[in-house]
Amino acid sequence: MPPQHGPRRARIAFSDSAAKQLENITSEAEIHALDRALVVVSVDPEVGETLPGDSAGPQLLQYTDDVERVRLLYWVTALRTVVVVAYIEV
Repeated sequence: MPPQHGPRRARIAFSDSAAKQLENITSEAEIHALDRALVVVSVDPEVGETLPGDSAGPQLLQYTDDVERVRLLYWVTALRTVVVVAYIEV
């Protein structure tokens, strides 16, 4: 019997500003917190709440993890790639 796989995770990409934020993370605790939030969003890209905005651009979502005190701003492409616009520590 072939192995059963769960649903495919979304691919994560970072905007230039989010990549710059990542370069400044030095704490293991911050890295762990960000990793946890990225896993949640990659498993279910629609988990975040929709931010109000204009319908001309991509729909921004916000995911907040109150336990790890992390907030991600992101949008999801048509091919289910999650583009993180900003990583913001709450």
